[in-house]
Amino acid sequence: MNEQDLILQLKKRNEAAYHHLVNAYRTRVFNTVLNILQDAEEADDTAQEVFIQVYHAIASFKGDSSLTTWLYRIAVRKALDKLRQRKNRQRLQKLLPWWMPNDENPNQVFHHPGIALENKERAAELFKAINELPEKQKVAFTLIKVQGIKYDEASEIMQQSIKAIESLISRAKQNLQKQLQHYKNS
Repeated sequence: MNEQDLILQLKKRNEAAYHHLVNAYRTRVFNTVLNILQDAEEADDTAQEVFIQVYHAIASFKGDSSLTTWLYRIAVRKALDKLRQRKNRQRLQKLLPWWMPNDENPNQVFHHPGIALENKERAAELFKAINELPEKQKVAFTLIKVQGIKYDEASEIMQQSIKAIESLISRAKQNLQKQLQHYKNS
């Protein structure tokens, strides 16, 4: 089924088309949010929320971008919303510990499921450093360097110029080099 037919069937609320969409994009959407959130359980929930939003919003899809770009845009937005919620929750936990017990482990190490066992420690350090990047740098670096998305598609997803994306990647690399300097020297 080509993309235009899929969109048309989705707009008609065709259940088979929706299953096709989920099966075709589930892994990409999950990996995108996983690389941003660095929490598999939260990424799974967020990926489901992405497909629910797509189901409800497909009627308003104008086709200004590809369906893939639109999906990535929703996935990135949902993941960033989750990050903001997590940060707000952490702030509240610090301010009102008696009201909101801390159920998160700040020292929790993220081990990406796609990384070979012998590289887990180095990958955990890298993902920890990526997590410390400013939001736009983190998203750009994750999309391009971790997900392998081309600059022009990342530009559409983030709604930034290619030059802006290149700049974000350059600054992200510089920041990562500074953060990982101690690891390189050991």
